[in-house]
Amino acid sequence: MNNKFLQFLLLTCLISTCLFETTGADNRNRLGDEYDITGFWKSMDENTGLIAAIIGIYEYRDKRYGKLIITYNDGLVKDTIYNPGEQAEKLIGTPFFAGLDFIWDLELKGNKWINGCIMDPQEGKFYHGDLWMKDDELIVRGKIKIGFIFLGRNQIWLPVQSSDLPQGFILPDLSGTIPTRWQAVE
Repeated sequence: MNNKFLQFLLLTCLISTCLFETTGADNRNRLGDEYDITGFWKSMDENTGLIAAIIGIYEYRDKRYGKLIITYNDGLVKDTIYNPGEQAEKLIGTPFFAGLDFIWDLELKGNKWINGCIMDPQEGKFYHGDLWMKDDELIVRGKIKIGFIFLGRNQIWLPVQSSDLPQGFILPDLSGTIPTRWQAVE
């Protein structure tokens, strides 16, 4: 073998190793070469900085959906998927908040999950939604269309830690979950 071929081979191996390391083959939030948002996330109250909810993002037919697992009030557990209490009065059927699907139909495009729907169950309002990973954070963008433009805002969700959960709480297995769509009361 000639020297230039060996240099090329060595350079190729080095680049491959660097790419493997930077794509985070061990990162729990990666799906092949694309970001995966599946898992459990906590949203924080923007005024108090305390946990507002724990959300489970799950897959159904290659799309991503979101379900409320635990709701909090002033950082204290209010409802859980196993022991729901408060109901969403602005939705037909007044489902419980805990256990409620409120994100639907996110499709992967590049490294973002887009073209989905995010619902505010307290108000019974629906928004266009996109979610994507930035480092270990999940960026959640809800937006409305006004004319030809979208206006919206972002929230940052963080991975759930065992210390975020009530003592003895076991996160549900969401594999096999079939999403439920809700409609607002008119």
